[in-house]
Amino acid sequence: MTTDSIPVRTADTCPEAAPKARRNTAPGGRRRPLFRHPGAGRQHHAGPVAYILLGIAALFSLFPLYWTLVAASTDNTRVTQTPPPFLPGPHLLDNLGKAWRDAALGKAMLNSMIVAGAIALSTVLFATLAGFAFAKLRFKGRNILLMLVIGTMLVPPQLGVVPLFMMMSELGWGQTLPAVIFPTLVSAVGVFFMRQYLTEALPDELVEAGRVDGAHSLRIFWSIVLPIARAPMAVLFMITFVHAWNDFFWPFIVLDMTNPTVPVALTQLSAGYVRDQSLIMAGALLGTLPLLAMFVVFGRQIVGGIMQGAVKG
Repeated sequence: MTTDSIPVRTADTCPEAAPKARRNTAPGGRRRPLFRHPGAGRQHHAGPVAYILLGIAALFSLFPLYWTLVAASTDNTRVTQTPPPFLPGPHLLDNLGKAWRDAALGKAMLNSMIVAGAIALSTVLFATLAGFAFAKLRFKGRNILLMLVIGTMLVPPQLGVVPLFMMMSELGWGQTLPAVIFPTLVSAVGVFFMRQYLTEALPDELVEAGRVDGAHSLRIFWSIVLPIARAPMAVLFMITFVHAWNDFFWPFIVLDMTNPTVPVALTQLSAGYVRDQSLIMAGALLGTLPLLAMFVVFGRQIVGGIMQGAVKG
């Protein structure tokens, strides 16, 4: 018996099967899929419970910044009372001006901008180069080198403070900004982050097409990799900039009060016998404003990059 002898049940040969055949046939004769997920192709809308939970999470996230503003706008006596104030006071501008003068925040912000900008730019460039090499280039010892890079994340930074300080002193970089910038020009976390993204987002066929056209690795990196990796590069830049701006441990060791960054300069506000908490909060608020301004400018690209990485993941 061959398959040609088996009768085929169609709407013409089997009238009882006609309704089912019409349901499974789309306009134009195309056959509909037998199974479709209930939510496939539909736009999902958040319900009231999701909005309530998101609102509560937003309030908890913004409350420390709000209370910093409240504490910076009152005097030290009111801040230390129980219960603490929850509404802004009338001394905000006075405290901001005094914190700006006492901590010399003008020079500190310029130094922090130079340090954080240089570290963020170098980390994005070197991490993207290394991530592209580990993700798409084939060379001997690639897996071993990648494991060594990942292994450096397990070493506490405090273990390298003494030899690093001795190295900076031998180079004559003590109390200078290069002593803060050069030890952190690239990070293992950034290399691993870019490698994971490029492994998924950059097709091997695209790299091979560039090879066929005669492009070398740097040309492929400039013309193919950089346009694809703009979103994660923006995310990595913002994360690295914030981390470098808020870094206190290493800058406090190698810098003094004549050439400080913002976290180092803020220690002057708490150096007295009696700590003025409202003045410290005013200095912290001033030190946070550049980061808020940067997030307002680059927030759309950062959120887009995070969402793009989440979808690809």
